Amino acid sequence: MQYAELFCQSNFSFLKGASHPEELMRQAHFLGYRALAITDECSVAGVVRAYTEQRDQQLAVQLIVGSLLCMDDLQCVVLCPDRQAYTELCRVITQARRRADKGSYRLDLWDWRTLRHCFLLWLPSLQPERDAHWGRWLSQHHRQRLWIGFTRWLDGHDAQRQRAVEALSAHWDLPVCACGGVLFHHPERQPLQHIMTAISHKQPVDQLGEALITNTERSLRSREKLATLFPDRWLQASVDIARRCQFSLDELRYEYPAELIPPGHTPRSYLRTLVEAGVQQRFPEGLTQNIRDIIEKELRLIHEQNYEYFFLTIHDIVQFAKSQHILYQGRGSAANSVVCYCLEITAVDPRQINVLFERFISKERNEPPDIDVDFEHERREEVIQYIYRKYGRERTALAATVICYRFKSALRDVGKALGLAETQLDYFIKHINRRDRGLDWQTQITELGLDPDSHRGLQFIQRVNELMGFPRHLSQHVGGFVISAGPLYHLVPVENAAMPERTVIQWDKDDLESLGLLKVDVLALGMLTAIRKAFDLIEQHQQRVLQIADITRQDDDPDVYAMIQRADTVGVFQIESRAQMSMLPRLKPACYYDLVVQIAIVRPGPIQGDMVHPYLKRRDGLEAVEYPSKDVEQVLSRTMGVPIFQEQVIQLAMVAAGFSGGEADQLRRAMASWKKNGQLMQFKHKLIDGMRQRGYSEAFAERLFNQILGFGEYGFPESHSASFAVLAYVSSWLKCHYPVAFYVALLNSWPMGFYAPAQLIQDARRHDITVLPVCVNQSDWDHQWVEHEQQQAIRLGLRLVKGVSESAMKQLTVQRPKVGFKDVAQLQQVGLSREQLEALASANALHTVHDNRYAARWALMDTTSTLPLFKQQHQLFLFDNAPEPMADMLEDYAATTVSLKHHPIRLLREQGMLPKHICASTLHQHPAQTVVTVCGMVIGRQAPGTAGGVTFVTLEDDTGNINVIVWKATARAQKQAFLNSRLLMVRGILERGDGGVTHIVAGKLERLDHLADGLAGKSRDFH
Repeated sequence: MQYAELFCQSNFSFLKGASHPEELMRQAHFLGYRALAITDECSVAGVVRAYTEQRDQQLAVQLIVGSLLCMDDLQCVVLCPDRQAYTELCRVITQARRRADKGSYRLDLWDWRTLRHCFLLWLPSLQPERDAHWGRWLSQHHRQRLWIGFTRWLDGHDAQRQRAVEALSAHWDLPVCACGGVLFHHPERQPLQHIMTAISHKQPVDQLGEALITNTERSLRSREKLATLFPDRWLQASVDIARRCQFSLDELRYEYPAELIPPGHTPRSYLRTLVEAGVQQRFPEGLTQNIRDIIEKELRLIHEQNYEYFFLTIHDIVQFAKSQHILYQGRGSAANSVVCYCLEITAVDPRQINVLFERFISKERNEPPDIDVDFEHERREEVIQYIYRKYGRERTALAATVICYRFKSALRDVGKALGLAETQLDYFIKHINRRDRGLDWQTQITELGLDPDSHRGLQFIQRVNELMGFPRHLSQHVGGFVISAGPLYHLVPVENAAMPERTVIQWDKDDLESLGLLKVDVLALGMLTAIRKAFDLIEQHQQRVLQIADITRQDDDPDVYAMIQRADTVGVFQIESRAQMSMLPRLKPACYYDLVVQIAIVRPGPIQGDMVHPYLKRRDGLEAVEYPSKDVEQVLSRTMGVPIFQEQVIQLAMVAAGFSGGEADQLRRAMASWKKNGQLMQFKHKLIDGMRQRGYSEAFAERLFNQILGFGEYGFPESHSASFAVLAYVSSWLKCHYPVAFYVALLNSWPMGFYAPAQLIQDARRHDITVLPVCVNQSDWDHQWVEHEQQQAIRLGLRLVKGVSESAMKQLTVQRPKVGFKDVAQLQQVGLSREQLEALASANALHTVHDNRYAARWALMDTTSTLPLFKQQHQLFLFDNAPEPMADMLEDYAATTVSLKHHPIRLLREQGMLPKHICASTLHQHPAQTVVTVCGMVIGRQAPGTAGGVTFVTLEDDTGNINVIVWKATARAQKQAFLNSRLLMVRGILERGDGGVTHIVAGKLERLDHLADGLAGKSRDFH
């Protein structure tokens, strides 16, 4: 007996389906089904995953694309027998979704009428009058493509349903088809489905009653069981329908927008014209034969794969940005080709790196290359609106991002569904250390009081594990645009995003890649905003006009690299993290390509593949550089025989193991998903056998494969690193030569980067830059570069004050008298709300009007000055009660996150409240391996996946930053101080590594928060 399941919802029917599309496909294959239709409600979001699973695993079960559509009491499963039907379904889903708010949909009768090619399985409501109405209407409009769907769920209503279905079938002469109404692939998922129902209803499971499904019959059932439940002819109907459904997602073909081609040109001729024009600009001294050969090879491959439109589309977008003076930088292997360099998509000169063109264009994979273009994060919206204007909302939309349950959200939602108190769930979340890979969360939650042997405790742990990774909803991709020649809904449904005037398709970037559809990544990068603002400040104050290319064209600046080698890189792009700053004195970058390596080497790939130490030893001359062949030397010579970049691994597979470009790209894909599905192991024999056949030793072959495994999904491409290195150097150059412009630009571009404004301000002060406080008479909204006592200084802006709006502060600066506000009465007449005035007073921004924040707040309480009679009179106000230093400092942090008068550690030290300790600035005076005590504010905790359970904690005192290493056992034994301290004392062993890198291995951790109770601010943890 054959069977095709035509009514099946995956977990992309959010909070209803309880199995992944991939699980459903595998189970249908295991049960020997003829076909499986994925029919999520008003959605095709899950079908690509099912299609990819079927294709990659070569499953024998046929995939049918469909959707469940509901309108009042009309419910139908809509199936796509052909391409026309699929287009109809996508159009109807798009219209229904666009009429409603995000997450819902609204169908009307016209939508149903326009389904002229789709198959419909009508699911009667068992309301006689309504079923009679819809039976008549559906028979009139869809008779030749209409069946009645009958489900048997053994819930006590089967007999009633069967009688109703048989009566409707006889009355309207409609065939009946067996279907399952499947919600999960295996009966074991029923408890999770109950949890999801509870989450959806916002009630605990034990209060839902009849809202819960009563048994496991909504799973994929064996054919033998189905044969006992349904008449043979109804089962055969499912197979007959499946045979008529011939549509497959591999029929979808992308059509590029064509309006970019001027009259008289073909896409090929126009691309060549633009490239040749770029050659004149980029290579004014003329081309070498090697570069000319690369250009011709790239253009030939682009033409063979018909990718001209793709490159022309990116070129058009970046030319718009250039015309609007918006900084941008292309990255990715495609972006760093010679063609893209000539098209001004990237500033990276490909002569400085070794670009692997097969990385993104191969005859063996029919899909477009992926180019990321970063734009200033504050001006990217201008680029997005340009794309919408040029192509129209019918032809362009953002790709989706599938927001999935992660640990905290799964724990919270499952806990609520099982009736646990929210206070208990908050306690669990706050005290579980997910970074401790040696102690799983189940063990930790048991220590926190959950009984794992109780029924509820067992359910809680099992359901949280199952729910993690389930999709919660669709969101918009950070910037991945899909642009088409015709309406997008011919390819995929489009729906409203949460943001106004934004639309998203129902597929994410992985789905698009699986189907070979064009995605243009229009991304936002804060550092580009900061660089542009720094350039503007330099032009304003120094009359020097700068561009990124002006800086990168200069010779390597020894002062800049000396600064980098000292790890003086707070605020610098990419090399500002704790791990990067620890590596800088060891690697000692001295040129651009050193920065390319520096950025890539501090990644899990090279670290897990054990490539860091060999590279450093060879760089320092402590280990010989050897190559087993000339071919391998060609690939690895620029990194001293050690593979650092993902491209090198791919090239080694090609030159040492004989992989073709397409096979090497399959290897890259397997590397990208290695942690998820282990597909990398299938390449082991091909790699090792290929290398042995070409004369390489088994030891070399095994070592290379282990390095590939180390890269896992963490391999970093040279092309991305090359683009990032440009911005790392430019930001370092600005910090070295124009530090005030650098800090002001960073602060005005925040939020961005690794450090909060407080840390950037402290770093500026450590560089002897005067920082002036927020002031209602001197500050603008933005921070400023000002002259103070004949020196360059930073005046903090009103944007630093919590509780004030930009519009209100700009209103204040516009109405501010030339001589400044003399008293609070004048300030009150600006029209600010009382809350905003109090926020300014709390930030001590009224210090030029009143001596201190207490006096300012007291003056604000006097409302007589707002009365008409007293408006023209200046206040004469005396208030002698000044705040104590500790209270003053706490209010600074509460109002602005930073204090210019008092650092908490210095203040506590002066008041004798801290134990004897060493300052950051004097650590270098103490010998290694001595026991020391330090105190500081916790500004960051990092626990990289490669660190073997080690956490790197950064403390800040009034003299600088202190690097602390906390071993796993220490963190476990002192969990409260480790996880929750704002002020921390550490007693441990001082160690000094390569390049003079100093850190403290923690022994004792002591929380000092009680000494400055109420200290505001938050550390950057585990980013």
